[in-house]
Amino acid sequence: MKDLTPDRSTLDPIEIASLDEIRSLQLQRMRWSLTHAYDNVPHYKQRFDQHSVHPNDLTQLSDLAKFPFTEKEHLRQNYPFGLFAVPKEKIIRVHASSGTTGKPTVVGYTQRDIDNWADLVARSMRASGTRSGDTVHVGYGYGLFTGGLGAHYGAERLGCTVVPVSGGMTERQVMLIEDFKPTTIMLTPSYMLNILEQYQALGLDPKASSLEVGIFGAEPWTNAMRQSIEEAFDMHAVDIYGLSEVMGPGVANECVETKDGLHLWEDHFYPEIINPDTGEVLPDGEIGELVFTTLTKEGLPIVRYRTRDLSRLLPGTARTMRRLEKITGRSDDMMILRGVNVFPTQIEEQVLKLPELAPYFQIELTKEGPMDVMTVMVETTPDAHRSGSRTQAEAALTGRIKEIIGVSAKVVVGEPGTVERSQGKARRVIDSRNR
Repeated sequence: MKDLTPDRSTLDPIEIASLDEIRSLQLQRMRWSLTHAYDNVPHYKQRFDQHSVHPNDLTQLSDLAKFPFTEKEHLRQNYPFGLFAVPKEKIIRVHASSGTTGKPTVVGYTQRDIDNWADLVARSMRASGTRSGDTVHVGYGYGLFTGGLGAHYGAERLGCTVVPVSGGMTERQVMLIEDFKPTTIMLTPSYMLNILEQYQALGLDPKASSLEVGIFGAEPWTNAMRQSIEEAFDMHAVDIYGLSEVMGPGVANECVETKDGLHLWEDHFYPEIINPDTGEVLPDGEIGELVFTTLTKEGLPIVRYRTRDLSRLLPGTARTMRRLEKITGRSDDMMILRGVNVFPTQIEEQVLKLPELAPYFQIELTKEGPMDVMTVMVETTPDAHRSGSRTQAEAALTGRIKEIIGVSAKVVVGEPGTVERSQGKARRVIDSRNR
């Protein structure tokens, strides 16, 4: 793989500023953000008053722990525009979640918010190894989902040529990669596996493609999947993090020169890690639930938003700002089977360690009497299918899940192509226990 370490002279000065400078800027911006929310959003005024706390009570960053959390349910209760902190005529863009579990969560952006977002995605892409003048293939979905337009605006801000492909039509995606010669691709990691499969089906060598950088996000993924993609394409695979309630993609990003966690852009977002059961703020280095407070958002400021993502905060390396350890899962994705906590990424890790299995899986949870049962559906690679090694693969994966994760699972090994493919975010878990 090519060395794509960015020239430090191209970095934003704040990326390599001292910790004292960063903390001073955060305190100044946090005071503004809390006041902006309190003065302009009735929900926040009511919540702060209920907890007997006022923006003036923030004299140091640790005082943020006095303020109440914001939950996804609060966004739904204020649907559609109740959390906007500026008049509607100042909102130039609206994004929203899919709303598959109820009312969608709606986010509004002012022009300044959009400018900041574009700057931060451009910063993230530069950290990934993308340079001005590169061609960027955007395979994230466009529309109310923040992925496509967030990546698009950031790539343009960096000075790149954008190919706005969106998701789906995988064979066409491969054709455009081969014909347009992009050096960067941005999409979900599970969909990148679909593109790899299409390359193989067409008899094309993915290593011979023009791709140098893949910027993957919108779902948890493992270092084992990173290794699989990097080896297949001879490209760098880096992680981008964001969520629509906080901004969209570009809240944090891995640096291509280290790939040791995602540097948080702390000049715009203040992170905390909390005990998900008690809400207690945990020290850096301890694993818990990630919480964000926005420091510069005008349209929809967010105070102590509980993301449900599980991670920990680590010191900076390639940049001064702290790193977020690769997301291992979400507290609401966690499956509890006979007292053992299980995340889909743990299953993915074991699937990828068996060369006879393709990198696709799906988990179904069912009931047998009072007992929860986990069935892991996987498939063989074409070579393994021809050699008839399905039985060995089934036994191997069953044993690894039992030994390493600590639960018993049924493993069903199908023929190539039997596991559902994603056109965006992968649907890893089907919970049929309450049907």
